[in-house]
Amino acid sequence: MKIAVISHIRHAIAPPFMGGMEAHCASLCDGLLSAGHEPVLFAPEGSRADCEIVPICDAPYEDVLPWAQWRGTERLDAYQRHAFEKAWDHIRARSFDAVHNNSLYPELITTAVVEGVPLVTSQHVPPFGKMREAVHKAVGVGHVRQTVTSQSQLPLWFDECPSNMAVVHNGIDCDFWRPQVGRGDGALVWTGRITPNKGTAQAVRAAMQAGVKLDLVGSIENEIYFEQEVAPLLGKNIRYLGHRQGGELRDIVARARALCVTPMWEEPFGLVAAEALACDIPVIAFERGAMAEVVGDCGALIAPGDVDALARAMADPPSLDHGHARARALKFFCTQTMVEGYVREYCRAISAASAFRAADGARAA
Repeated sequence: MKIAVISHIRHAIAPPFMGGMEAHCASLCDGLLSAGHEPVLFAPEGSRADCEIVPICDAPYEDVLPWAQWRGTERLDAYQRHAFEKAWDHIRARSFDAVHNNSLYPELITTAVVEGVPLVTSQHVPPFGKMREAVHKAVGVGHVRQTVTSQSQLPLWFDECPSNMAVVHNGIDCDFWRPQVGRGDGALVWTGRITPNKGTAQAVRAAMQAGVKLDLVGSIENEIYFEQEVAPLLGKNIRYLGHRQGGELRDIVARARALCVTPMWEEPFGLVAAEALACDIPVIAFERGAMAEVVGDCGALIAPGDVDALARAMADPPSLDHGHARARALKFFCTQTMVEGYVREYCRAISAASAFRAADGARAA
């Protein structure tokens, strides 16, 4: 199948990935290619992938209109509108079997409903105003399908799951994320965007209370938060290793005693947890959002925000049988499983779109 993949345009789809959405988009394109499909990525300039890329804006909007400063303004709205209208014009002019919408731009859903375009939208975050409205208006429209990343997300959208919504877990390359020979210096690791809703400061305070080493790895999304809440606590046992990528990041995770995940919001999935499991590393996490669904019995789940309990778990990380955590990742969270789930949704959308066009043609006649 030839699939148009429309990315979010806040950041480029290129390593080192700014966050889970960017990593997911890259993984999706790689997985579709490996499965014999033909993805075409519609993304900001500066994106990189092995498939064809159609740039839809000159730069990610975070580079020119930072979210914290321009959120809700007509200028940022216009920047996004122009980019996604450009993407849709390209899609109209070419022959695609289906469109995969990773953009968080609700107007694409509304357009696909009217035009009969087979569309699958990945909902990576809990519902917000315009997106909730677009999704609810599309209930029962078979050619416009929604996926969420975990069972925990379903009740945030609907009391009862509609026929055109399904769960497709995010997937990772388990050939890349794999155990490494030997261990590091006994440190635990925390990875992700350094920002309040990821709970970096809570992880640091718990590590200090437990008297354990903790390495922080990731991009600094909120400079003020980092300077005020994290940087003053750095020292011999609490180290910030910067924003790492590729094999360097994998090796840091794979040689850790455990991964700490400290969401301060209803985390829709938790890609870093799946990556650690694939490396056969236990996960210590605040039990928010999808954490229980991802971690399962491969770590310790802590009451949300309970730094004392987190410290106790960090002082004595869970001990797992060899291969147990990796087996969970291979079963539920590999790229192949994710792609199979999406292909099922593409096929359902394509079938429903054919019926929609036939009915539309009959009405016109």
